[in-house]
Amino acid sequence: MKLDFLEDFSDAYLKTDKGRGVFLAGVLLGYMAKCQVANEKDIKNAPLFKQIEFGRLDTNSLKKLMARVPKLIVAYDMKPAHFISALAAEAGKLMLGEGKNELGAEGNFAFTVGFGNATDYFWRLFKKQETSQETED
Repeated sequence: MKLDFLEDFSDAYLKTDKGRGVFLAGVLLGYMAKCQVANEKDIKNAPLFKQIEFGRLDTNSLKKLMARVPKLIVAYDMKPAHFISALAAEAGKLMLGEGKNELGAEGNFAFTVGFGNATDYFWRLFKKQETSQETED
């Protein structure tokens, strides 16, 4: 997983482990929501999308969503499962780091940016590995 592109962001919140974890959680859940629908334009119909309170997300709600990731991967047969699992693990690890406990405006914004651009950021994270490991799923 390549996290180096996160250095391109100048936002102070994204310089913290917690901020990076929240951002990556947005990428993860956004990618997973896309996997729940046939067309990315139908994202508003994804069950996961309907469960997220954008702009009002708090730490506990985000942790509950993240705790469901393994079951959702299986239930929706999401591919590439090993990349999704790896991203979930990394986001969770970073979210456990030091930083403000509540998300606030900074966290909600970082999450939403990650969610809204999930496909692009997901494949930036795994760009070199996509062709060789994608077929393993």
